[in-house]
Amino acid sequence: MNLKMFLKRKLVRIKKEKVIVPCLEGQMLNGKSSLITGGSSGIGFAIAYTFLKNGANVTICGRNSKKLMEAKNKLVQDCMCKSEKVDTLILDISDIPEMREKLVKYLENKTIDIFVNNAGINVGDLFPNTSEEEYDRVLNTNLKGMYFISQLIAKYMVENKIEGNILNITSSSSLRPGISPYIISKWGERSLTLGMAKKYLPYGIVVNGLAPGSTLTPMLKTNDDNDLSLDYSPAGRYVAPEEIGNLATILVSNMGRMVVGDTIYATGGAGVITYDDTTY
Repeated sequence: MNLKMFLKRKLVRIKKEKVIVPCLEGQMLNGKSSLITGGSSGIGFAIAYTFLKNGANVTICGRNSKKLMEAKNKLVQDCMCKSEKVDTLILDISDIPEMREKLVKYLENKTIDIFVNNAGINVGDLFPNTSEEEYDRVLNTNLKGMYFISQLIAKYMVENKIEGNILNITSSSSLRPGISPYIISKWGERSLTLGMAKKYLPYGIVVNGLAPGSTLTPMLKTNDDNDLSLDYSPAGRYVAPEEIGNLATILVSNMGRMVVGDTIYATGGAGVITYDDTTY
């Protein structure tokens, strides 16, 4: 593997100061093919971008065909790569029968070495005001969907003797008191990561988790001025999606093969060294 790489610089702002966010580029994933759920925006898009910049082919999954095509076009343009390096798959992981049917058909003539469980939602009120509909909507995507798509991918890798990687994008919320469906789902994802890692390491499949803190994505912040300022974070700012893409790339590369069953927290300290995001 060619470990030579360079850093592509991106300027963001923390209040009035400029910060350089590096983006890994090289050949760390050369020849690999990846499947990324929730890949049309936010963290999933950033992971797809960094994978492409490191030689991988990517398939981005999502529920909206228009957003997927817009994301594909932007990835091809920004990465200056051939169109065939990026594929799209319309997929709703909360609909298990449909997800299973579509994915099994898609994988018939594909080789996937890297699977990134990234799709997730955060809606609804906190306990004790959560509705059953809100609870089911979150858990059906974040935990149930992740569970069953992981089963399918893991079986596919074993049957095809693929010694690959499964990366679950969890959250620093997996360390917080379970006061919402989202937090409960992230606790479950962290547990599932450990279970999958233990089960599939003998097959050469490495499973890990990557837990971002508050990240500058449309889920949390809608402005596009690259202002990362975040008062409650010990680091004083949001995580940049590119930083998650960098870590994801390292974890699924040959450099990360001895990191097994771990969850890497990229939080700026929020949720890890402080919980000062609640006002009493």
